[in-house]
This record gives sequence, C-alpha cells and structure tokens, in this order.
Amino acid sequence: MANSEMDSHSPFSCLILGQPTLRRRIRLGTFAALDQRIALRYHIDGMELAETGAYIKHHVGLAGRSDPLFSDDAVALIHQTSRGVPRAVNNLAVSALVAAYAESKGIVDESSARSAVAEVTSE
Repeated sequence: MANSEMDSHSPFSCLILGQPTLRRRIRLGTFAALDQRIALRYHIDGMELAETGAYIKHHVGLAGRSDPLFSDDAVALIHQTSRGVPRAVNNLAVSALVAAYAESKGIVDESSARSAVAEVTSE
C-alpha cells in the first residue's frame, strides 16, 4: 500500500555512474525492477590513441616532468590494452613506470609497458 503511487510520479531521482560491468549487472534478472526504472542511459567510449597519449603526457606534466617519459610504442600498447578507458590507462601507466624504474630506465619503453600488461592482466 505504501507503494501505490510509485509508478505515477517520481518522488526521487538518482544518478547512477559506473564501469561497463555495472551496466551488465543491472541488466541481470535480479535487478529487473531497477533496470525498468532507468529513464536515460549514456555510454562514454574510451579515448582515441592520440587522446590517450595526451592524457598520459598531461598527468606526467602534473607530476612535474616536461620531457617525454613514455615512448610512442609504450603509449600505443597501453592504449590498446586499456581500450582507452582512463582508469585502466592509469593502472597500466603506473605499472609501466614501476617496471621501467626497476630496470633503471630513464623512459618507459615498450618492454616496460609489456611487463605492466603482463602484471595487470595476469589475474
């Protein structure tokens, strides 16, 4: 009885944001009632290769480095593996930086990026 007017007007609005896995999970049968009440959906695609490179360069610049720290091959591999999703780009870039540091390299090259990909995707 307390739910008698729930479908006739909306007393509450909510914005739900999340990764692509959230979209798949909401579409499961257990969340059918929630899925039916979502009025608007929007999906943001991952960044393009040039955007990923600029994104990494921007964050490296924020850290105080003005000269290139990632080789073009490393950026391309990070972009390909992450599909341009910012959180995945961040995780791979940090792992690649650690791998390059462990090997005493002054720049993150493709082999450092490959080590990062192996580390991040091994699970």
